[in-house]
Amino acid sequence: MFDPIQPTYEGDFTFAEIEPFPLESGGSLQPVNLHYAIYGNLNKRRDNAILVCHALSGSARVGDWWPQLFGEHGIFDLNRDCIVCANIIGSCYGSTGPRTINPTTDKPFGASFPLVTTRDWVQSQALLLDYLGVEKLRAVIGGSIGGMQAIQWAIDMPERVENCIAIGAAPLTAMGLALNHLQRLAIINDANWRNGEYEVGEGPIAGLALARALAMISYKSEKLFAERYARNPNRNGEDPLRSFTGRYDVGGYLDYQGGIFTRRFDANSYLIITKAMDNFHPAHGYESESAALERIKARVLLVGISSDWLFPPGEVKTLGERMRDAGADAEYAELQSTHGHDGFLAEPEAFAPIVRKFLNNLKDGSEENGPQLKRISHHETQDWPLDALEFGQ
Repeated sequence: MFDPIQPTYEGDFTFAEIEPFPLESGGSLQPVNLHYAIYGNLNKRRDNAILVCHALSGSARVGDWWPQLFGEHGIFDLNRDCIVCANIIGSCYGSTGPRTINPTTDKPFGASFPLVTTRDWVQSQALLLDYLGVEKLRAVIGGSIGGMQAIQWAIDMPERVENCIAIGAAPLTAMGLALNHLQRLAIINDANWRNGEYEVGEGPIAGLALARALAMISYKSEKLFAERYARNPNRNGEDPLRSFTGRYDVGGYLDYQGGIFTRRFDANSYLIITKAMDNFHPAHGYESESAALERIKARVLLVGISSDWLFPPGEVKTLGERMRDAGADAEYAELQSTHGHDGFLAEPEAFAPIVRKFLNNLKDGSEENGPQLKRISHHETQDWPLDALEFGQ
């Protein structure tokens, strides 16, 4: 395990205090708080900023959940780069979300929190960068929902992005939409959801745990489950042959992940963010997808993960092809991994070389001769309580 990297600065940015912040859904918020963290320092020209966009349950503290990407063998060099990350609106790690007090009722928003989208997240991040004096980003990078934000940045803010890197991200397929639908049903059908009006530490704990367990299945791959758990009985000695409640090892893993998740995340935030994940599509807000993709001026790197069935690599690759057809400078690389969608968190050291090469605009045969992602396969066995997804996805 890598030790967390501490931010140079961590704080809050509040906006929309006078005029409401309009949302794509037609709603609005006033005021809005973004909790953010900065690693490194802006240079005098303020042109060394890299925006990192976190995934579903991530926080602004990139160094906590992507520490491998800092330093000599990573992507971020704090002698050169200034890393900025903001917790998205709707989350529960400091930014305005369902736990925030609604000024019109003096009670937490709960389930009344308005729908938000990736475009709303990008617009709010742009206001933060305005506040920091950053006119153009050296790069925007993210995996999963973070990758959706990176793509949205390249479309909505073409003049402000030099490089866009999205890992395991594309519009969800019908299968992905179905899985998210079931996760939300697990939460709202829990009797303790109470229409979203519950106290912190209470609420639909069983439903949220089940939602997380369902999500974990979509984040992994059949091969990884077979390698790690197979048909083994749960490691605490339960006997599934002699007891109805006796679990197999994979069941113990899923229950463990669901249990620890409920201690750190809010059910209403989970509903809001998975809905935004469903609604991501480049065409939204434009005449067509091609009209949206034609706006891109950044160099784009899309990374697919070979065993990802939540965001199949073929979907990521064809999105890159549609970008190129629209005139964008887009590249595709594929990480060979058995970790499934989780690969962007479980194996960051595997895709770091190709991202470094892309950011440095180096060609094959150059000094940066790290392996192509298509050829990389790195598997590190670890006991499931230390699963990487606990920290970022």
